[in-house]
Amino acid sequence: MNCQSFSLVPFGPSSTNLTICGDLALHAGVMEVVFKLEGDLSAIRIAPPAGAGERRDLLWQTTCLEVFLAHRGAGPYWEFNLSPAGHWNVYRLESYRQGLAPEPAYAQLPFSVQRHRQQLSLSLRCTLPPALALPATADLEAAITAVIQQSDGSLSYWALHHPAAEADFHHRDGFRLHLGRA
Repeated sequence: MNCQSFSLVPFGPSSTNLTICGDLALHAGVMEVVFKLEGDLSAIRIAPPAGAGERRDLLWQTTCLEVFLAHRGAGPYWEFNLSPAGHWNVYRLESYRQGLAPEPAYAQLPFSVQRHRQQLSLSLRCTLPPALALPATADLEAAITAVIQQSDGSLSYWALHHPAAEADFHHRDGFRLHLGRA
C-alpha cells in the first residue's frame, strides 16, 4: 500500500484556529482518504448530516473537502468533492479546467463523517475510476484541498501548496503527493 500523510495550509492569512491534515492511500485500484479538521469548529460553517448523501454540483460554495488525482504528466484528471453533510461529486476533466463532466463510474460514493466538539473527520474508501486504476506507465499524483466557509460566510482555501498568485486547486504544480502506480 502506498500511503502519505498530508497537512493543508490556507491561501493567505487565516483568522480561523484550524488544522486540516490526514492520510491518502492507494492500493490495487482503491483509494482511501481520511481528512481531520481540528480546532475551533464553531468558527466555521459545517452543514449538518443530510441522511442519505447524494451527488450534487457546486459543493465548493461551502465547506468542502477535495482530492484531485491524475497520472503524472497526463492531461486528464479527476476531482472528488466531499461535503460533511454527506453529499459528493466526482468530475473528470480533460485538461486544466477544461471538459468538466461527472465521472460516470460512480452512482454513489458513500463515506463516513464523525464530529466531536473540536474535531471533524471524514473517511472515504472507493475504487478508482477505470482510467486511473488501469496500469499505466506514469505514477499517480494528487492534490488535497479544502474550501472552508467561516461563520461570517466568507470562504478560505486550503491546499498542500498554493503555486499561483490566486487560490487555484486545478494548478498542476499543486499536485504535490506522488504515489506509486494504482
